[in-house]
Amino acid sequence: MSDVAIRVEKLSKKFLLGERLGYRTFRETLQDLFTAPFRYYRTRKNGIPAEKVDTDREIWALKEVSFEVKHGEVLGIIGPNGAGKSTLLKILSRITEPTEGYAEVRGRVGSLLEVGTGFHPELTGRENVYLNGAILGMSRAEIKRKFDDIVSFAGVEKFIDTPVKRYSSGMQVRLAFAVAAHLEPEILIVDEVLAVGDAEFQKRCLGKMDEVSRSGRTILFVSHNMAAVEALCSRAMLLHSGTVESLNNTASVLNEYQNRIRKPFQGQEGVWKLQIGGERIRRLISQVVLTSDGSHPTTAIYPHSPLLVDVSFRTTGTPFNPVLGVVIKTVTGLPILGIDNRIVPGYEFPLARAGTVRIAFHSLPLLPGSYYIDVYLGDRVRSLDALRDTILLDVLSADIYGTGRLPPANAGPVAWTARWSFRGDNSSSL
Repeated sequence: MSDVAIRVEKLSKKFLLGERLGYRTFRETLQDLFTAPFRYYRTRKNGIPAEKVDTDREIWALKEVSFEVKHGEVLGIIGPNGAGKSTLLKILSRITEPTEGYAEVRGRVGSLLEVGTGFHPELTGRENVYLNGAILGMSRAEIKRKFDDIVSFAGVEKFIDTPVKRYSSGMQVRLAFAVAAHLEPEILIVDEVLAVGDAEFQKRCLGKMDEVSRSGRTILFVSHNMAAVEALCSRAMLLHSGTVESLNNTASVLNEYQNRIRKPFQGQEGVWKLQIGGERIRRLISQVVLTSDGSHPTTAIYPHSPLLVDVSFRTTGTPFNPVLGVVIKTVTGLPILGIDNRIVPGYEFPLARAGTVRIAFHSLPLLPGSYYIDVYLGDRVRSLDALRDTILLDVLSADIYGTGRLPPANAGPVAWTARWSFRGDNSSSL
């Protein structure tokens, strides 16, 4: 038996701008059949090829997408809005037909593509659990057996006999996810379920998907939450404009995605120049410079090296006491450290309309990898300007412990030292 759960070969999906989706009546079909020759003659008469009319309206949501997913694998699918992620999942869920190519899905599929899909607003939560479970392929006996677990997981016990139209969007997605997760599918397809709901529910979702993956089932997970993708997925696929840009281990694909979407302003490596004014939010930060030795701008350092962050500002408004805050985080958005001179004593600066504030890290304890440095400029009360997800710092590999070995990839982002000791037990014998 093949270990491939999903095989996709040159899958493409075309949409026409202005096309009306849905069922067509018999009368509309006949009308199109009889008017087609006249439309063809009219376009030829005007010197416009008939095929050109449709080509101008074509949008390819997917174009020759190919990949395989093995049984028990968790594949993260990432990319900007409009990349074709949701279209791909709808095809794999048999909601939408492809224009070209094919996909083989081997196993029972559970899909959670949109909040409350299949829910009837006038029915109660209890009735919708049975209705949605039946739509997903569960028998009534199976739903009845799992009903208490579904309701408990969703956390809507008090409202289970209330019409769904009175539920918040968060309550609806919790109940919808609970039904899909308890379907016990061989393949679970999830699209942006973590975009709605509180932190507790998101943690519960991740725990459930991790439980599903550890039971040997397959998950396709679409999310803009890069930290969740990194934690859950063994591989990731980057979609861009309907094509596969990258398919590799999760860390590699996330780095590629972050490098693609960041918008640097630097004129040289390590220098970010920004346009003052002319924006909806007036900009105060004019330049950010990274150095390690205080003179040469850089975007790469070694573990435990110094890092100096110089932030220049200028304003024509009221002078203020400049406060510089820095947050260092992974490319997936996980904060590692954050600090500003508002909370550290002894660093209150005089009123100024222009100047440069420097924060110096004398030994930055980061392991090799890529990191964002977010900067926040404000006064003693509030933040006035910020630069996020733009300043990228690479920490290079090095033998930081002097043993000839590099730190393992799963050691996390922090480079730290420790001491070990051993006290033997002389009474023990081999």
